[in-house]
Amino acid sequence: MPTGAKLIAAVAFAIVGWLAALAYIPQLPESTRTGYFPQIMAALGFVLGWLTLGPHMGRGYSEAASLGVRTSLLLVFWGLLGFAIYFMVQRSTKMIYDNAGVAALDVPMLMLQYGRLMGSVELIAVLAVGGLLGGLAAEFTSRRWR
Repeated sequence: MPTGAKLIAAVAFAIVGWLAALAYIPQLPESTRTGYFPQIMAALGFVLGWLTLGPHMGRGYSEAASLGVRTSLLLVFWGLLGFAIYFMVQRSTKMIYDNAGVAALDVPMLMLQYGRLMGSVELIAVLAVGGLLGGLAAEFTSRRWR
């Protein structure tokens, strides 16, 4: 059932995903093509805000803030997993792997490789502050708009 809290959570985390992608791009190696990376992260943020944050609103502001940070962490996890699988498939079409097992085991390694690049202060601030504000905005909407 669509609610105002789900809508605000989805829009807030679409913005968080977009801003996090823009903060992450400068950390990537020079020759990395980003393509639709900000748009994909915004869409992922929209879905995660709608599905994981929006339904849990109405339990108080402190829980909303912690759920917002959790949603930011889920955004990081699913973004890293999705793009690691994407890069694994790209590598496998170039016949880099010997078999499917080696390709599947490369996904966590790719997640770690790209996860290590996430140490910038700007990116962590976007995820932390955006998660807090997104959770609080969704809770505020849940209390005011029923």
